[in-house]
Amino acid sequence: MKNNMWGQVRERLLAEIGQNHYRNWIEPLEFTGIENRVAHFLVPTTFAGNWVQRNYGDSILQHLSSFEPVSRLVFTVAQLARPHEAVKSDAAGDTRLPSPSTAVLRGDLDDLPGAPLDQRFTFDSFVVGKPNQLAHAAARRVAEGGPVTFNPLFLYGGVGLGKTHLMHAIAWEIQARNPELRVVYLSAEQFMYRFVQALREKQMMDFKHLFRSVDVLMVDDVQFIAGKDSTQEEFFHTFNALVDQNKQIVISADRAPGEIKDLEERIKSRLQSGLVVDLHPTDYELRLGVLQTKVARYREDYPDLTIADGVLEFLAHRISTNVRVLEGALMRLFAFASLVGQEITLEKAQDALADILRANDRKVTVEEIQRKVAEHYNIRMSDMIGPKRQRSIARPRQVAMWLAKRLTTRSLPDIGRRFGGRDHTTVMHGVRKIDELRESDPQIAEDLELLRRALEG
Repeated sequence: MKNNMWGQVRERLLAEIGQNHYRNWIEPLEFTGIENRVAHFLVPTTFAGNWVQRNYGDSILQHLSSFEPVSRLVFTVAQLARPHEAVKSDAAGDTRLPSPSTAVLRGDLDDLPGAPLDQRFTFDSFVVGKPNQLAHAAARRVAEGGPVTFNPLFLYGGVGLGKTHLMHAIAWEIQARNPELRVVYLSAEQFMYRFVQALREKQMMDFKHLFRSVDVLMVDDVQFIAGKDSTQEEFFHTFNALVDQNKQIVISADRAPGEIKDLEERIKSRLQSGLVVDLHPTDYELRLGVLQTKVARYREDYPDLTIADGVLEFLAHRISTNVRVLEGALMRLFAFASLVGQEITLEKAQDALADILRANDRKVTVEEIQRKVAEHYNIRMSDMIGPKRQRSIARPRQVAMWLAKRLTTRSLPDIGRRFGGRDHTTVMHGVRKIDELRESDPQIAEDLELLRRALEG
C-alpha cells in the first residue's frame, strides 16, 4: 500500500512540475511511511530535503492527504537516518540522551549497534593537503592493520575539517582488508546511550562483553562524555580492557585531550598516550582541491553543467572557515544551474551565495594586521611603521603589506599612509617581493597562511 500510494503521488508530481524538476528533486526521495500523521522521507542531502520542503512540500502534503491524513513532512539524510526519541534522563546523572542509530556496523556482532558508515567517506575521496597530511598518513597506517602502532589514534580539529571523514575511511579500509575483524564506529553520545540503557535494563555484563570483544573501537566526538561521571568511568574501563588486549582504538574530538573541560585527568592521560594529531584549518590550495574534486563528481550526474573560470578560486578564497559550508555552497550553485539551465558565472555565484558570503566576511583592518605580524615576528609596532630598513624588520613589514593588500579593500596609497607615510610604489614592491618568496621560501608561505588564518578566524 505504501509503495502504491507514493507511486501515484509521484505520477501526479511528474505531471505537475515536469520531467527535469521531477528527476532532480522528487526521484531521489525515498518514502518510508506515515506515522502519527507524519510522512517520513529519506533524502541524499540536507540541502535537497530543505529544497523539496520549501518548493514542493505543500504539493506532496496535499497529494498524500488524498490517501490518508498527513499533517507534516519530515526529511532525513539517508546516511544519518536514525529513530527519533524524546530526550531522556539517567538516574546516574547522564542527561539529554537522544536515541542512537540502530544500524549494525561490521563484523559478526549482530547485536551491537553502531552508527552507519557514509559510503562517500573513503580515503579515495579525501583530499589531502598540508593542513591534514599528518592526520591522513596516521589514519592510513591504522587502517592498513598489522601491529598496533598508535593506540589510541586521537584526531582533533574544528567543524568541517575532515575528522569524521577519516574515521569512516579507516572503518571502510579495515573491513576491506580484514573482513573478519569486528569494527564498531559510533559517537560518544551513542556509547553513553547504550551504557545508560544497560544500566536501566540490568544488562551491564552484556554491555561490557559486547564492547570489550571488538577488534577496533572507533568513538567520534568524545568531548560529549565530559562531565558525565558514570559514562566516563565505563569508557575508561572499556578503553583499558581493549588496550590490554592490544585492540585498536580510534578517537576524535573537537579539541586536544588536555583542553576538554570536565574530562577526568586519568582519561586525558590515556587519550594522550597514543598519537594525537591536529587537523589544521584548511589553506587555499586544499579548499580549491576539495572544490575541484566535488565538481568532477557532480559532473558525472550533471554532464551538461558548466562552471566559468575563476568561480572555484573565488569560493576557495572567500569561504575559508569550514569545508562543509564550502561544499554546501557548491551544491547550491549546481542546484541553481540545473534548474535554470545556465552556466555558473562569477556574477551568478555571488548572487546565489550572497548570504553565505556575507556570513564568511570578516572586516580586517590594516592596524590589526600590523599588530598580528609584529607579534608573530617579535618586533615592535613602532618598527613596523618606522624608517628602519634591516631585513629583520623590512621583511615582516612587507608581509604585513601583502596581507593588507589581500585582506582589506584599502588602496595601495592608503596602505602606504598606514605604514609611516610610505609611497604606493613601496607597497607595490613589497607585495611583489612576498609573492615571489611564497613560491621559493616554504617558511614565508607557512607564515602567510598562519597569519591569514589568525586574522580571518
